[in-house]
Amino acid sequence: MFGVTILGNNSALPAYDRHPTAQIITLHDNIFLIDCGEGTQMQMSKYKIRRSKINHIFISHLHGDHYFGLVGLITSMGLLGREADLHVYAPALLKEILDLQFKAAATKLPFSLQFHTLEKEGILIDGKRFTVECFSTQHRIECWGFIFREKKHLRKIWKEKVIEYNIPAAYYTNLKNGDDYILKDGTVIKNDWVTISNSNPRSYAFGADTLYDELLAEKVKNVSMLYHETTYLKDMNDKADARFHSTTEQAAQIAHKANAKKLLIGHFSSKYEFIDEFLNETKAIFENSDSAIEGVTYRIS
Repeated sequence: MFGVTILGNNSALPAYDRHPTAQIITLHDNIFLIDCGEGTQMQMSKYKIRRSKINHIFISHLHGDHYFGLVGLITSMGLLGREADLHVYAPALLKEILDLQFKAAATKLPFSLQFHTLEKEGILIDGKRFTVECFSTQHRIECWGFIFREKKHLRKIWKEKVIEYNIPAAYYTNLKNGDDYILKDGTVIKNDWVTISNSNPRSYAFGADTLYDELLAEKVKNVSMLYHETTYLKDMNDKADARFHSTTEQAAQIAHKANAKKLLIGHFSSKYEFIDEFLNETKAIFENSDSAIEGVTYRIS
């Protein structure tokens, strides 16, 4: 399973039963949280997200709608008896904020809170089956996006063929890794004679808050799904630029330039009660687009 569940899709102010930014990434057996706006815990309860399964939290930047729910979530994890380490990846100042809040409340966590400062673009987690990396975006303050990538899938054993060529089972791992098999007489059994290619690795990019920036398209090139903010409709270009945000058309243009397979839009301004027009404007330029609707899980393929 590789998918993103939307907990919050609104911008600065909660409005019209829409909440500030928070997303759950499910990748194989792992659950990650991106951003933690106000109300994230309630959304987790509503949509049956298990706090105990979250070991890594990524905070894009220090505007309140992206992290005001974090200290409450961490405190709740402690009250519920969490023992496993919790890793938080965020701009440096967040550690000072958390430390001050815990000090003021005399909070003693029963688990280790590991803080990882976002300082440069690159790999944050290099797992056996996936990586997580960060990249900078153009916003009013320091801001980071994140890419979750599956590692290249191993090839599948073609059972009938390995039996036909009498290849021992002890060599199957080598075959899955793409190696050829050499018989005792020197005959080479080509890997693609006895294995089947697996599905291509998938990827998800969280574009965070950003103004229109074509450099971002290069950073998220060829991802399976791109989340790009669309705070405003296309007639609000000037306002979007002034506030370092993006419009529907701009997000669609970035997705097109990035050759993304699919675009997911969100971070809708509270000035809009209804958001249907956001998707209409986006699809006019980039057809394979969808709106980030709270409670919906979007599978990445």
